[in-house]
Amino acid sequence: MDKHVPSADLHERTSPPLSDEQRLHQLGYAQELARSMSAFSNFAVSFTIISVLSGCLTLYGFGMNTGGPALITWGWPLVGAMTLFVGLAMAEVCSSYPTAGGLYYWAAKLAPSHGPAWAWFTGWFNFLGQIAVTAGVDFGAAFFMNALLDLQFGFAATPAHTIMLFGLVLLAHGLLNTFGVKLVSFLSNVSVWWHVLGVLVIVGALAVLPSRHQSASFVFTHFVNNTGWHSGFYVGLLSLLLAQYTFTGYDASAHMSEETHDAAKAGPRGIVMSILVSLVAGWILLVGITFAIQDYGGALASETGVPPAQIFIDALGATGGKLLLLVVIGAQFFCGMSSVTANSRMIYAFSRDGALPGSRVWHRINKRTRTPTNAVWLAAGGAFLLGLPYLWNATAYAAVTSIAVIGLYIAYVLPVFLRLVQGSRFERGPWHLGRWSRLVGVIAVGWTLFISVLFMLPTSSPVTATTFNYTPLAVLLVLGFAGAWWLISARKWFTGPKVQGTAEELAAIEHDIQF
Repeated sequence: MDKHVPSADLHERTSPPLSDEQRLHQLGYAQELARSMSAFSNFAVSFTIISVLSGCLTLYGFGMNTGGPALITWGWPLVGAMTLFVGLAMAEVCSSYPTAGGLYYWAAKLAPSHGPAWAWFTGWFNFLGQIAVTAGVDFGAAFFMNALLDLQFGFAATPAHTIMLFGLVLLAHGLLNTFGVKLVSFLSNVSVWWHVLGVLVIVGALAVLPSRHQSASFVFTHFVNNTGWHSGFYVGLLSLLLAQYTFTGYDASAHMSEETHDAAKAGPRGIVMSILVSLVAGWILLVGITFAIQDYGGALASETGVPPAQIFIDALGATGGKLLLLVVIGAQFFCGMSSVTANSRMIYAFSRDGALPGSRVWHRINKRTRTPTNAVWLAAGGAFLLGLPYLWNATAYAAVTSIAVIGLYIAYVLPVFLRLVQGSRFERGPWHLGRWSRLVGVIAVGWTLFISVLFMLPTSSPVTATTFNYTPLAVLLVLGFAGAWWLISARKWFTGPKVQGTAEELAAIEHDIQF
């Protein structure tokens, strides 16, 4: 251990202070984006994208069929604890390299050799995961909106209706991120309180108002297997998708770092705190809903297609159920909005270094708002294409969530692995893990390898055209495209993150952007 580093678990070392712009210049970039976010706003973006009211509830029906109450209840803290290891390891690297490129920039700087190749594949996995998270969140919002419209106006919950709503939600998020940049920042802050108060309102109503509740034995020990698989152990592992999908998107704090004050500390704190707060809030939410189930089979067979909606109605009546649905839909809308924001920043940074087809288009900055408008629409359009198979494949939503988990977590852990390889050569930022760094990193890498295999496996038996998990195909398609492009062309010209010039040249770029 470095003799200058105290042995505290999480210690912030004092070092000569650098302004955010100076540190960004050291990393080779001009301050093109508006640096207007506070530490709370940075945390708010990640917390909003994790969104326990989105992830927990959109996959709650999946959990009811795959493990049931026992795995819904106990899978959450297990996955949350393992996710915290991943987040801590990422946060330490984020403190050293607070740039919008985030993961792929880290990989390039940490690789002992072949840095451009590490950056290339990390960036492509991050791109895949970000698009899939955006698709999953807004698809979930479409599910719940369709359920509410069905209950209120008889707008049937069909795949065609859901896809239409999915497209409209993405359109709204694209427009907000294009024309309502200040409103997006304000709504991100509002979203934190919406989620916290929303969980309290939902759990409070479900705890006080229903005439009966399930027993503690049912909530904590009852196992359900409606997957067609005979192995309870296998089904229990599959059930972890509910929690692991929810715990995604916290890399947003890194992607927003070029817009955050005191980014080398605020970014890491945003990552870790978003996981911790979500861990507590999500477990309270899941336990509260499970206690309130009135008719397990009826909820699964609900005509709305959304088991939590039926649970709300059974427990509180039609009016109360609809009001809780509105709370959930509001949270999901905020989540999707922030997801598009973070996704666009990753696209902006990756295309800034020429790594996406049409990079000049996606890297373009709107001079009025100082945001990457074109990247916003690539994020929204890509998400829509990823969700379209739901028209033909009933398990498409589970596949989208699996793609999000695998794409993001591979991108999360590649820089962590490279940081482990560096050992004592790693130059720590002001926020670091001290002597626990290696242990945390090893656990993070091991967990990611495990879930990357697990969530490619089939979720239903027998495996047919309508139950097939197309996650491996999507991952292989992106990996194959990125790999082929690398071998044929990109390895000859992609040099990793491009520096933009000297301090004087960087200042000139900033002047041109502003004026």
